[in-house]
Amino acid sequence: MDLREAVSAGVLEQRELLAQGALSAEQLVEATLDEIDAAADLGAFTHVLRDEAKAAAVDRDRERAAGEPVGPLHGVPVAVKDEFDVAGVVTTFGTRANATPAVADAEAVRRLRAAGAIIVGKTAMPEFGQWPFTESSTFGVTRNPWDPSRSPGGSSGGSAAAVAAGLVPVALAGDGGGSIRIPAACCGLFGLKPQRGRVPMSPNEHLWWALGAAGPLTRGVLDSAVVYDVIRGSTPTDRFRAPEPPTSFEAAAREPARPLRIGYSTKPHALMVKLDPQYVRAVRDTAKLLTELGHTVAEIDPHYPESMHAFFPQFFGGVRAELAEIDHPELLERRTKQTMAVGAWARRPVVEWAIRRGEALTRKMDRVFTECDLLLTPTIAIRPPLLGVLDGANTVRAQLASIPMVAYTELWNVTGHPAASLPAGVGDDGLPLSVQLVGPTNGETTILPVAAQLEQARPHPRPVALSHR
Repeated sequence: MDLREAVSAGVLEQRELLAQGALSAEQLVEATLDEIDAAADLGAFTHVLRDEAKAAAVDRDRERAAGEPVGPLHGVPVAVKDEFDVAGVVTTFGTRANATPAVADAEAVRRLRAAGAIIVGKTAMPEFGQWPFTESSTFGVTRNPWDPSRSPGGSSGGSAAAVAAGLVPVALAGDGGGSIRIPAACCGLFGLKPQRGRVPMSPNEHLWWALGAAGPLTRGVLDSAVVYDVIRGSTPTDRFRAPEPPTSFEAAAREPARPLRIGYSTKPHALMVKLDPQYVRAVRDTAKLLTELGHTVAEIDPHYPESMHAFFPQFFGGVRAELAEIDHPELLERRTKQTMAVGAWARRPVVEWAIRRGEALTRKMDRVFTECDLLLTPTIAIRPPLLGVLDGANTVRAQLASIPMVAYTELWNVTGHPAASLPAGVGDDGLPLSVQLVGPTNGETTILPVAAQLEQARPHPRPVALSHR
């Protein structure tokens, strides 16, 4: 395997190459940085940590040579979405309005480093993660590696583009309404939004109140599970906390999937959403495959409740909370200033009411999982859109354009249930297809074996450019 192939390998592949001495961390990081530079037109990165990453690679090689204990990500390059603190780097949230470098790593980043990972850069996002399209006036557009004229989705579009392009094997992402799952769907990746409170938000108490979750974007299920085992586990400062799972995520992803009851539905949560027929086919094809793999599969009506009354107060309140920390509010995008004005009513008492409403919706959706063990749905309703969705759009137009992208994802942020987007082949347009698996409360270890089983039966596709590297 040459260096370019090593860079585009997965987490476990890179870990094995490093452990065997087939290459050094320094060689891998140097090659990774070269590939990031060569793919600058993708717009995946907002900040590349060249000197810091090279120095960290030398340290990882020295530690291994000295026989010191190594972590599960020792020497593996990782990218971080630009809403998580990396010490010494400005956390931009996709805006030019911040200028003060972070004094310390976010807890999830600290855990990645403690496991031996090497942080190579920060990835692009729309301003304050408001939109499922990665476009900003500060950093421009991020392109989809499958088709550079298309969006990688958002808000974790930079992380998704970096992984899909083979620039890093994993990138940390965040999901407040679908922002892990939507770019995973657009870029042919595996993206699990974990149970609320599974991954620490420290130094913050929350990410968009009860809506937000952090997690990795990877090309494979097992890679995701390994990274989750590194970063999961709440801290005393986290407002929301999940109990310890019955087994490690890696063990769950490796174990044979037991036969489950799986319900499927193509009904969206949102009104007036037209589902692309290719996603109908993807869901039905996946349901058929699951049946062949031994599961009991049936179409159901989940009876989705209306959730926007619980979502929007937390969305507006979450954005307002992040905006309160910025250095230069005058430099915000016009659209973000409009969001602040439109959401001026989302004060703390309203947000707390919305959180309680979300908890009631959680109990209502828990009833679905008395009928089935997992729920299979589309992830997004439309094909990855052309770039420029946000060009000239005010906050209302941007919200309307976002509806088809979040029509199957945002409810599970309101309820906190784990949900994963996984590849389901390639569409007639040459772009990836995806489906979503939703689990019961604290059900990541129910999702992972089935996701891994599907991956083995139907290997995840890669962009054509990468398949010929």
